[in-house]
Amino acid sequence: MTIALQQPSPDDMDEVLDILRGWQQDEAHVLLHPGDLGWFWRLGGAAAASATRTWRRDERVVAIGLLDEPFWLRVAIAPDLRQDEPLARQIAVDVSDPDRGVLPMENVWFDVPRGALLRDLMLSSGWEATEAWTPLSRDLTDPVEEPGVRVETGTPARMAERIAVQRASFEGSTFTNERWHAMTGGPAYADARCLLAYDEDGAAVATVTVWSAGPGRPGLLEPMGVHHEHRGRGYGRAISLAAAAALREMGSSSAIVCTPSSYEGAIATYEAAGFRRLPQRWDLHREVTPDPA
Repeated sequence: MTIALQQPSPDDMDEVLDILRGWQQDEAHVLLHPGDLGWFWRLGGAAAASATRTWRRDERVVAIGLLDEPFWLRVAIAPDLRQDEPLARQIAVDVSDPDRGVLPMENVWFDVPRGALLRDLMLSSGWEATEAWTPLSRDLTDPVEEPGVRVETGTPARMAERIAVQRASFEGSTFTNERWHAMTGGPAYADARCLLAYDEDGAAVATVTVWSAGPGRPGLLEPMGVHHEHRGRGYGRAISLAAAAALREMGSSSAIVCTPSSYEGAIATYEAAGFRRLPQRWDLHREVTPDPA
């Protein structure tokens, strides 16, 4: 059976999101969540489609990739096909050959699910495991404790505050009114919420966007940030608790988040909010020195 690499059109993205929702599992943290595409949607629907790749076997989508950056691909594989050798070999060929239109030749990263045959193939062909990431998860069976601060949903009336906290939380952030509208107008945001935490003086101090994948499936925090002037006061823990509570209210079975393992402060914040560490994963890296002209 033929396995075909495709770049979906904007009209195809509803199908891609539906498939990703169906692949989310509590027992196996899937690398790519509908919320990852939803957050990327801040750049617009056309950009989200342009950064997405799908692999189809006959009529079935069997793998989905997102180019978070032109040089960094994250891939989700259908849970029942993670050990499928023909699929793994085809993805490996498509990712390794720059003429296939996935990754360029030089200095690229590839994020592959733990336990997938594809990871073993890439390592055996010269890719190296480099940057470590730490996924964390909080079970949402039981009610979530109160955050201890006022938390509000980021409605259009609070858009300016939402954007200001985002920009003050992440150095170099390019979040704008236009991008907030693009994100919240995208199809993934139908299952999402922005939250804002406030201090005793009424200043917005932390923000998070939470993305549901549907009832009984894990929901995602992406992104979570604390205003740089208000760090070290427990607001990261508070907004993470509020995020977990919101996802539980939306029917999520668990709340998940992933951060570079070098961000020890972020990991400690999530753990303080009841998240537990899952096994680390490593990006695969390939650096090729071009032949001199």
